[in-house]
Amino acid sequence: MNLKRAKTVLTAFFAAVSLAMSAQNVDTETAMHEKMHQDLLADQVNIHKEVNLLDSVTMLYRLQQEDEMFPALDLYSDSWNNDWVNPYKNLGIKLPDSLKIDVSEYIAPSLGKVTSNFGWRRRRMHNGIDLKVQVGDTIYAAFSGKIRVRKFERRGYGYYLVVRHNNGLETVYGHLSKFLVKVDDIVKAGDPIGLGGNTGRSTGSHLHFETRLMGQVINPNDIIDFENKVAHTDTYLFTSKKAKTISGAVSLGNLAYHKVKKGDTLGAIAMKYRTSVTSLCRLNNISKKTTLRLGQKIRVS
Repeated sequence: MNLKRAKTVLTAFFAAVSLAMSAQNVDTETAMHEKMHQDLLADQVNIHKEVNLLDSVTMLYRLQQEDEMFPALDLYSDSWNNDWVNPYKNLGIKLPDSLKIDVSEYIAPSLGKVTSNFGWRRRRMHNGIDLKVQVGDTIYAAFSGKIRVRKFERRGYGYYLVVRHNNGLETVYGHLSKFLVKVDDIVKAGDPIGLGGNTGRSTGSHLHFETRLMGQVINPNDIIDFENKVAHTDTYLFTSKKAKTISGAVSLGNLAYHKVKKGDTLGAIAMKYRTSVTSLCRLNNISKKTTLRLGQKIRVS
């Protein structure tokens, strides 16, 4: 083989090798490009997940802020009045037909016994429960929430607080001697909020305690077992009833009363409304030996 022939063969050989290497490099670059593309897509998915998670955390934070500003926002909207126990009458806020209320975190506002029950008392409606306390005894928040009202009422509650709770209820604490919280303070169930007293329309040191929903008075006995200082159940079912008269019983909100007529007895009233004498006595804080007066209103439900 002459020199020219050898040079031609070697040139062809190296050209073939170069072409093969180029093809291999192209395949490698293509594979690398595809891998980079897949990695970018995976990164985009992760980025979207992180963005969605961040959005969710931000939204949750905003909802928590709104709940702190306006507890039970879904029920009361952004109404937040610091002057009245029941400012909802003229706001167009309607009671739900029914509502399940979580009362599982209930803490007794005082360890005192019931001294006066819910119901009619000396021709006046007593909208709460009176618990025996001494002046200076600590009063506790019944549920977690936010202080809405802190005021003084000379002919009524005396020094009193209203707390709106996260579960939708509002509680009233009357006849206090001292406040331990300010308006808009956030409290947990069991936090000290005031000291017991004898201020306002009061004939002795005690705590006047009310439970309300959107202004509507609820008998605390329906929610709480005051003797054992616990809620009857973890969930209280509130139902709204329009004012009406049925079979002689006058219904006001979710309360119904019978006006005592000549010849009425506890047994006859219990039979008429399909309840028991024991239940009537409990609802009205009376005994089976109590003498009924003409015109007296007896709560029947």
